[in-house]
Amino acid sequence: MNKDSKTNYDRHREKLMQDEEFRKAYAELDPVYELIRAIVSYRVEHGISQKQLAERIGTRQSSISRFESSAQMPSFSFIRKIADALDLELEFHVRPKVA
Repeated sequence: MNKDSKTNYDRHREKLMQDEEFRKAYAELDPVYELIRAIVSYRVEHGISQKQLAERIGTRQSSISRFESSAQMPSFSFIRKIADALDLELEFHVRPKVA
């Protein structure tokens, strides 16, 4: 087994995170990325393909792929459709920023 269990994404992200401007932009979008990662993990863990999920919400597999790759910022209504199709409940928390 390969001792380096990092994915290409992980290695690429580490390289990008060395740039100060990228880190700031990433921090602003991190909650969105975290939500997408959680949805993808749930879908995969439950054996649901991108195609099956797309069929459940009436869209194309390519739309699910773009959502999962964070190729474009998803709308709230699209996220809600995906959550409903996976029988997930969305929760949002608002808290003061940590200084």
